[in-house]
Amino acid sequence: MTLLGRLLINRRAGDTHTAWKLPNLQAPEALTVTSEGFGDGGTMSLAHCAKNIGGTNVSPHLAWTAPPSGTAQLLLVVEDIDVPISKPAVHCVALIDPATDHLEPGALAARRPGTGVRVLRATIGRGYHGPGPIKGHGPHRYVFQLFALSAPLDGTPGTPPADRARPRTLLPAITTPVLARGRLTGVYER
Repeated sequence: MTLLGRLLINRRAGDTHTAWKLPNLQAPEALTVTSEGFGDGGTMSLAHCAKNIGGTNVSPHLAWTAPPSGTAQLLLVVEDIDVPISKPAVHCVALIDPATDHLEPGALAARRPGTGVRVLRATIGRGYHGPGPIKGHGPHRYVFQLFALSAPLDGTPGTPPADRARPRTLLPAITTPVLARGRLTGVYER
C-alpha cells in the first residue's frame, strides 16, 4: 500500500467541493469548534481512526461556542479533503439539537448516537467513519464543519428527506439560512 500512496501523493480532492464552500452554507464564522483530543491542525489519535488501520473508530470529543439565537438545528459535516479522488470523502453527517454544546467521544456512532444527535448518511454509510488514509499518501486533513441552521432540515421546501439523502445530494439542496458556522481540522497520516 505504501507504493500506491506514493503514486497518488499529488492527487488530492482539496477543499473546493467541501460543504464549507457551498454557496448555500455561507454564514459568518461565529462558532468556535474545539476538541479535547486535538487542536486545530493537530494530529488526531489512532483511537479516532478506522478499525482497518488499528483504530477503534470512536468519534472525538467536540465542543463549540453557543450558536446564535434562532438556531433550530446544528449540522455537522466531517470531510477528508486529501482523499485521492475528485471530491472530499464525507466521513460523517449529523443533525444536532441546538441546546447541545458538546459531543462526548463516540457520540456520532451509527447504532447508539449521543443524546440530541441524529446521524445521517455519509459517503461510506451512517455515523462516524474515522481516518483510514492510504499508507504513504501523506497527511490527510479531516475538517469538522458545524453549521447553525435557522430551521430544521426536515420539512424545509426543496430539501430531500435528510435520513435518506446522500451527502452530495443533501448538502447543496439545503435552503434554510445558515446563521453561523465554524470548523476544526484534525490531521492523520500513515
